[in-house]
Amino acid sequence: MNKYIVVMVSALMPWLAFSQEKVEGMVMEVSEGNKHLGLSGANVYWMDSQIGTMTNDDGLFSIPYKKEYNKLIISYVGYESDTLTVNSPKTIHHTLKALNALDEVVVHKKRDAIQKTFYSAQNVVTVNSAELLKAACCNLSESFETNPAIDVNFSDALTGTKQIQMLGLTSPYLLITQENIPMVRGASQAFGLTFTPGTWVESIQITKGAGSVVNGYESISGQINTELVKPLTDKAVFVNGYGNQNGRYELNTHFNKKLTEKWSSGLYIHANRRDEKEDNNGDGFLDAPLANQINVMNRWQYQNPETGWVSFINVRFLKDEKQVGQTDFDPFTDKFTTNAWGGEVDTRRFDSSVKLGYVFPELPYQSLGIQGSYSMHKQDSYYGFNQYNIDHESIYSNFIFNSIIGDTQNKFKTGFTFAYDGYNELVNVDNYVRHDNSVGAFFEYSYDNLDKVSLTAGLRVDNHNRLGTFVTPRFHIRYTPWELGSLRGSFGRGRRAANIFAENQQIFASSRQINLIGANGGSIYGFEPEDAWNYGVSFLQGFLLFERKGNVTVDYYRTDFKNQIVVDYENPNEVAFYNLDGKSVANSFQFEVNYEVVKNLDFRTAYKYYDVQTDFRTGRLQKPLQAKHRFFANLGYETTARENGSQWRFDYTLHTLGEQRLPSTESNPEQYRLGDYSKPYSLMNAQITKVFNTNFEVYIGGENLSNYTQDNPVLGADDPFGANFDTSIVYAPIMGRMFYGGFRFKL
Repeated sequence: MNKYIVVMVSALMPWLAFSQEKVEGMVMEVSEGNKHLGLSGANVYWMDSQIGTMTNDDGLFSIPYKKEYNKLIISYVGYESDTLTVNSPKTIHHTLKALNALDEVVVHKKRDAIQKTFYSAQNVVTVNSAELLKAACCNLSESFETNPAIDVNFSDALTGTKQIQMLGLTSPYLLITQENIPMVRGASQAFGLTFTPGTWVESIQITKGAGSVVNGYESISGQINTELVKPLTDKAVFVNGYGNQNGRYELNTHFNKKLTEKWSSGLYIHANRRDEKEDNNGDGFLDAPLANQINVMNRWQYQNPETGWVSFINVRFLKDEKQVGQTDFDPFTDKFTTNAWGGEVDTRRFDSSVKLGYVFPELPYQSLGIQGSYSMHKQDSYYGFNQYNIDHESIYSNFIFNSIIGDTQNKFKTGFTFAYDGYNELVNVDNYVRHDNSVGAFFEYSYDNLDKVSLTAGLRVDNHNRLGTFVTPRFHIRYTPWELGSLRGSFGRGRRAANIFAENQQIFASSRQINLIGANGGSIYGFEPEDAWNYGVSFLQGFLLFERKGNVTVDYYRTDFKNQIVVDYENPNEVAFYNLDGKSVANSFQFEVNYEVVKNLDFRTAYKYYDVQTDFRTGRLQKPLQAKHRFFANLGYETTARENGSQWRFDYTLHTLGEQRLPSTESNPEQYRLGDYSKPYSLMNAQITKVFNTNFEVYIGGENLSNYTQDNPVLGADDPFGANFDTSIVYAPIMGRMFYGGFRFKL
């Protein structure tokens, strides 16, 4: 550990050599008396340049001053954008006005739907609401189709659930938070992304590599943070209706009201239903589950500009039901019989959270915050004769203090965290009960001179009743070698307790036997906790070609596991879990280009290469169901909006996946064998939106337009109670070409 401390301290020294003229200040919400009430996440950038930044949690920003630019644009979703004339380095305190307080809206400049900052030490991509409108985005798991930073895969042949991956690793290795509070974890790993409707999302921040120590120790490959719409700035009334040709229907409603000068509240209701049976491949199994969900959230926003206090309170209840299996399965007569194979997944979930922040009125760079959440997750499910039930109670709290050391170039965050998780799982006849609790403290220092160097160095110490006492270092650095160039490097450690059944529920929809090998010495199902280091380097270069802006990104990340719970499908008669004995590494390379080809026509393309290898019992193998080569392209065009907001929007996305290694089925009878590798294939999605005015728009679209589907996704479909039945080997869509339509109404 001493060598890591030496490295981090040494890395802090370069800032002494640099100084930079800059414009810095604070972006605030409108308030009586013009008190300091910072607006987090506002965009601040120079007009006709790629030099920009975002305000931090306290509304503070700092941006390099360039003599060739003098128009500074400040914008935020739900607020009027402002353009300031700045002719010299200075400090600015600026207040934005909410759109719902205006008689008219003035749009000064279009902002990119996906934003990459040149000056952050961390490699962060921000996806705003404009990007989410490019696809149906019925829930969070479907919000990444037009973004190359995240891969969307298919988890099994029954539930229709899409699983996300980053840097070649599945979602359990991502820290998925909602407004920086851990959200999709534990019991909700398999289906949790489907529990956040797309219309609730205001923006998504995607961080590649080890994240901040402030958010915990579990992040290994990165972090996805979702910001929800705010009652104060969201539309007073919003209605979104959606339907597709396969019988899926959704309705989202938002109702927001400012109750007093300090309190605003929002009621958000989501409902979806699918009761039409689809079996286009004729294997006798549903291509997508029969399902219905009701999801209700009440959100309260408090702000007191006179005292500097701000708070958000959320309460949510969810009921989600799925029926899977053969088309003629009736749960009332066929459950736990051999009449027909089928299953049900019934989930009840209650969430509550509170965020309380205070900005010192006379010291706007100093603040404190408290985050807390409580959730109760109950899932009852069965697949054929396999039964899996899980109850998960979770408590989380985080206290954070922010201030500076000398000046605003040198900032720090410090605080402590307490977390509790109680699990009660029934796996067929075996019952697993455990209680996890941890307490930790962290300190994070950041330096930013903007022009040349910025860095973030953090350290946290946690004591966990099962993981023990351990140290988590994280380090990020950014260097600007020339104009519009940004070179980043990072390293960090992550640890986690793997919930092997909740994270791999597809194992129950098969005839495979579950085998826990060597599970007798560790504290989590008899296994040791997972432990990994992540290292990465990234380079972002902006350019101007034919008077059109663009940027090129190249990044490479490597994740090196010191211990991992290996999930082994190489024997078709079993799925084995065991502690890693040897090496497990994930190498990820990505090359991406973004360019405005002509006015209002944006082109985005990326190539990704993954080399993910693990030492299995049968030797070192490439990770199964993982394409080594991926290609992505997106074209988006929109007409210039008229005065009433009327316009057309067009979007097209292409995903091409190379061959994927398939788990061995060599010992199966010949009719139940698969090849060693899948065939490469491409998927195409498109959407057209007609905006009639600022209040109403309609959209139509299609997914999997090439109509590519996997052959034989349900292995042994002719004998589902036999020894060779397996729905877990899925590498391509089950559902063929699908068209959908919908509308959005807002006041």
